[in-house]
Amino acid sequence: MTTPKEETRPDRVLRALEHPSPSTRLRAALEAGTAPDDRFIGPLVERCAVEPEFSVREMLTWALTRHPASRTVPALVGEVRSPRPRARSQALHTLSKIGDRSAWPAITPELLADPDDDVARSAWRAATVLVPAGEERGLAVLLATQLGRGPHEVRLSLSRALIALGEAMLPVLGAATADPDPGARAHALATEQLWRDPEAGFAYAIEEAKRVVALGGEGPEGR
Repeated sequence: MTTPKEETRPDRVLRALEHPSPSTRLRAALEAGTAPDDRFIGPLVERCAVEPEFSVREMLTWALTRHPASRTVPALVGEVRSPRPRARSQALHTLSKIGDRSAWPAITPELLADPDDDVARSAWRAATVLVPAGEERGLAVLLATQLGRGPHEVRLSLSRALIALGEAMLPVLGAATADPDPGARAHALATEQLWRDPEAGFAYAIEEAKRVVALGGEGPEGR
């Protein structure tokens, strides 16, 4: 008579990652990160692509950061080319948390202009973390093509990404304040205002920029 094969810990964790209960999936991701095992990497990446709960996705990302970058980064780079927006977005988010600059070539202009706002925002954040020294201005040029895009939270994400590039983005942003598109021009002016006065807040900066654009001006300090 044969006896059932005893379930190993990795088997139990992997099974729990697929459980209907979000709390069970959360605990499984926590356990996967607490005691890393290369067998978890593929399933963690795959789960990121379909996980509906934000808190679980964050724990999945944390678990992946606990594994060797040499194993996780190639798997995540493959995911940024996925046809599924959530897979692209979460892979980019996780790459930004890992911070391994070997992933930089995966941040393509297409991703920075992805039609899905969540993917684009994740790409902007990842790009500012992974950009090699000396390439910040080139990245700023690509990011500036997205000025004026989307609702408030999307514009704020882009402004933060540009500001994260430091002074290298200032000439690019200055040129964008003359953009013929009033939305892009106002966004550029608001980003400049946020750069000069981070305490002012983006909502104030964007409203002030809209007023300046409506009046046909170039900002409170002129040019």
